[in-house]
Amino acid sequence: MRHSLIAATLVAFIPVALAATPLTLQDAQQRALERSLQLRAQDARASASLEMAQAAGQFPDPVLKIGVDNVPAEGADRFSLTRDFMTMRRIGVMQEWTRGEKRDLKRERYAREADRVRAERQADVAAIRRETAVAWLDRFYTSRMAALAAEFVRASEAEVTAADAAYRAGKGSQANVFAMRSAVAMAEDRRIEIERRARGARIELSRWTGVEAAEPTAQLPEMGTVHFEDVPIEAHLSGHPEIVALEKEAEVAESEARLAEASRHPDWTVEATYQVRGSAYTNMFSIGVSMPLPWDTGNRQDREAASKRAMVEGARARRDELLRAHVAEVTAMLDEWHAGQERAGRFARDVIPAATQRTEATVAAYGGGRSGLDEVMAARRAEFEARLQALQVQLEVARLWAKLEFLLPDVAVTEATR
Repeated sequence: MRHSLIAATLVAFIPVALAATPLTLQDAQQRALERSLQLRAQDARASASLEMAQAAGQFPDPVLKIGVDNVPAEGADRFSLTRDFMTMRRIGVMQEWTRGEKRDLKRERYAREADRVRAERQADVAAIRRETAVAWLDRFYTSRMAALAAEFVRASEAEVTAADAAYRAGKGSQANVFAMRSAVAMAEDRRIEIERRARGARIELSRWTGVEAAEPTAQLPEMGTVHFEDVPIEAHLSGHPEIVALEKEAEVAESEARLAEASRHPDWTVEATYQVRGSAYTNMFSIGVSMPLPWDTGNRQDREAASKRAMVEGARARRDELLRAHVAEVTAMLDEWHAGQERAGRFARDVIPAATQRTEATVAAYGGGRSGLDEVMAARRAEFEARLQALQVQLEVARLWAKLEFLLPDVAVTEATR
């Protein structure tokens, strides 16, 4: 019985083979991008702005004008359209002549809006890749945590069986059996909690990829570096899509400000009318030009332009403030990532080997009759906690890597999703 226990405990932490179809990180991100409705919405918004840019560059539609002038209201010719020489039936066309500068500015304003939407779309692409990577890594590590917890439960159950056999043979106490059973119950409770967490990670990954019960591949991506670790952070983050979106918003406001300034110079309206009188009288032709009179530019056009200029300054200030926030956030994440790498290395180098050696020594001592099952169980539990903590540290480091590595959009990926 003692030798069978030793054999069972030696394989307590052999990884369990995973049966689900493997899904690579790159495949998961590609699936998430392909099924994103948010990207479709952004494409529609950009298309709408480009269509408006084309429309805004055109002249306003001409206005058809039809009417009757000078109809007698009383007397023998009352309501006659032909007998009074002043009565005229008229038809004409009126066209507003918008200056080319204004039309160009209107077109530019919507083109800038399309650029802003594209920048927001890039932010969405980066966020989808980032969140999908985090979900994939959560699924990867929680699956291994669940397998580890299941193996610990099985090893604990084997030790309970051994303790019960020892008690029946008169070589152990009943209290020891009860202690072992309590430890198994606690291990089972821990397993249930870890498996609940693993199911949550599976649901989250399925949300992004649309693949039910997707299992990550056994091969992790290279996570030893991030692509901008040795680049000045502020210069690198100037290309962050949220920063670019605020820059585009400032450009939109700049176009609106220039358009408001251009409104100081009003547009002309040209009108041509043909007037038909009675057969005894000659027909008439009229042409005229009209224009607004900006008599209070200080309180209207100038204030509108000042409002738009203030919006430009506001957008630029928000851009600079957001850049500062991102620089501080990324600096802290890099520091935390480096510290996490050091912790993960210490677990792999020192903590887990020491815990494993303790378990092996305790099991050997038990085989030689120099220790009890309670000591084996304690060593086993310590090793389990060390391995579980190591996986948790690795997960935290992997999450930070994903948030840093996919902080900015990949131009090739962004173009491929259009």
